[in-house]
Amino acid sequence: MKTGKLPESILKRSVLGKIKNRRNEVLKGAGVGEDCAFLALENENGKETGQGEKNAKAGKEPAAIMAVSTETVAFPAQNAAYLAVMAAANNVAAGGGRPVSVMLSVTLPEETEEAWLRELMEEAERCCMELGIQITGGHTEVSSYVKCPVITATVMGAAALGEIPMQPQGTEGLSTKSRKADFEEAEKQMPGILREMAGNHKLDIVMSKWIGLEGTCILAGEKEKELLTRYPVRLVSEAKAQEKYLSVALEAEIALGQGVYAMHDLRYGGVFGALWELSQKTGMGFCVDLKRIPVKQETIEVCEFFGLNPYELLSGGALLMVTADGAGLTDALAEAGISSAVIGSMDCGNDKIVRNGEEIRYLGRPGQDEILKI
Repeated sequence: MKTGKLPESILKRSVLGKIKNRRNEVLKGAGVGEDCAFLALENENGKETGQGEKNAKAGKEPAAIMAVSTETVAFPAQNAAYLAVMAAANNVAAGGGRPVSVMLSVTLPEETEEAWLRELMEEAERCCMELGIQITGGHTEVSSYVKCPVITATVMGAAALGEIPMQPQGTEGLSTKSRKADFEEAEKQMPGILREMAGNHKLDIVMSKWIGLEGTCILAGEKEKELLTRYPVRLVSEAKAQEKYLSVALEAEIALGQGVYAMHDLRYGGVFGALWELSQKTGMGFCVDLKRIPVKQETIEVCEFFGLNPYELLSGGALLMVTADGAGLTDALAEAGISSAVIGSMDCGNDKIVRNGEEIRYLGRPGQDEILKI
C-alpha cells in the first residue's frame, strides 16, 4: 500500500467492513467522512433499571453525550504534536462537539533524545493552552521499528444532540437505547431529506479561511532555507505563521448557531479530498467554482516552488459547511473576524463537479496528499 491516507475502497473492505459488534451507547461510529464518534453515557441507575424515559420526566439528569476523535501525525514535522492535537480537536468541533481533553500516544525512534521528547510535550501543551483543553494521559514508548516519531492524539469533548449537524433534536429525555434508535433512523433519512431540500432550495457550501494552511506552515518550517533561496524573508515568515489559523472551533460554533446541515474539516487530500468525503457523508453531489476557493498567496508560492497542487495539499484550519443561507453564514463569520466564501452548492445528483471558467472537471477519489511528495 502507498504512504498516506488509506484508499476508500480498502477502508470499506478491510476496516469498516470488519466492524460488526454494536453497542447502544455508540450513537455514531466509524464511517467514510465520519471523523468524530458520539457516545451516550447514561448514569448507572438509569442503565440498571432501564428507567431513562421515566428519569427524564422526573427531571433527573439525562445521559451525557461524549464526542471522540483520533488523529495521527507520522511524518517528521517540528511541531508534529501540536498538529496532531489540533487535528483531532478540529474533528470534534466539526462534528458538533466542544473539545475538553486529549490523550497522547507517542512512539519514538531509538535515537530520540530526551530533549526532543520535552519539546514534543511542550508543543502539545501549547496547542492545549490555545484550545483550552487538558492532557489527561496516554502512552509513550521507544521502538526500533519506527523511523520518525508517531504521535496519536485522541480528543474527547462534550456535545448535545441538538447541536450535532444532521442529527435528531428533541431527544434529550430519551434513554440511551431510544437515542440510539433515533440516531440510526436520522442517519438513514437525512440524505433523503437533504436531497429534497436541495430540490426546493439551494444548499450552499461555505468554506472558512483558506486552503493549504497546514501544509504551507509545515513546508515553510521544514524547508525554510530552500524557500529563502527564491523568496523574501517576509513571505516565508508569513507562510510559517499560518499555524495561527489552524483551529476551526470558532467557525464551527458559529455555524452550529446558524443551523448548518453538515460540516467537514479539511485536512488530508486538501479541499478536493474534503469535498469528496462531504459528498460521501451526505449522499449528495456538488458543483464548486475553483475561482471561489480561497487561497493565500504564500500557499501559491510555496506550492509553485515544490511543484504541488494547493487544492490537494494538507489543509487543516479550514471548514466546509452546508447551509441554506450561505450569505447569512459568511456575514456571521465575518462579524467574528473569520474569512469565508460560498464556493459552490450541493445537489440531488451524484456528480462531483469542479468548474474553472468554461472548463468542467469531475472530481475523482482523493489520492495521496501532496505534502507526502516532499
